[in-house]
Formats: sequence, C-alpha cells, structure tokens
Amino acid sequence: MTRELVRTDRDLEVYQTAFAAAMDIFELSKQFPQEEKYSLTDQIRRSSRSVCANLGEVWRKRRYQAAFIAKLSDCQAEATETQIWLEFAVKCNYLNAETGRKLYKDYDQILGQRVIMIKNASNWIIQ
Repeated sequence: MTRELVRTDRDLEVYQTAFAAAMDIFELSKQFPQEEKYSLTDQIRRSSRSVCANLGEVWRKRRYQAAFIAKLSDCQAEATETQIWLEFAVKCNYLNAETGRKLYKDYDQILGQRVIMIKNASNWIIQ
C-alpha cells in the first residue's frame, strides 16, 4: 500500500496483518493451560498486541525521522518476541505446528514490512 492511500495507521496493510494475528493469538491462547495464565498466555498476548500499539505510535511520530525509526524498531522487537512465544507454545504442545508456522510467517511478513518502512523512512515523514 502506498503512502498516498494511507490515511490512518489502521489503513496500513501491516497494521491489519498484525491486528488479525493478535486476535488469532488471543483466541488460540484461550485454550492454553490455566497454569500458563500469568506467563506464556499473558506474554504472547501482550507482545502481539504491542505490535499494533507500536504501529499506532509509529504513525503519530512521522514528524521526526529518528523517533519514527526508533518506534519501528520497538515494533520489530515485539514482533520477534511474539515469534519466540509462538515457538514455546508449539514446543509445549499448546499450538499445533501448522498453526504455529502460519502465525510465525505472519510475523515474518510484519517484520519485513517494518524493514521496508525503515529503509524508506524519509518517504513516510511529514514535511
């Protein structure tokens, strides 16, 4: 999606992908064992939601390239954290491997889109 077509952060394809993935994780994590409530379940929900929250902040920081890139980096960190929690969920047999791979690939896509935005940061900055 080009910048001209994007009016809000929610118009970004990457935001839509991240939001859908976070909602998938929320629904799937309802089936995690009760003993994981305050560890894996909480952590994977927080990191997946933080990707979306950081994207919102990225959008608002477009006046300052350094702040824009820094917030994009925060977003990448949360996406990577989510991938790590997905690996744990699969290894602990809370998610089947196919579902884990699909979600992991969603976060690979999110990470790739972040890299493109960082490389082209000057195109996103409000002059």
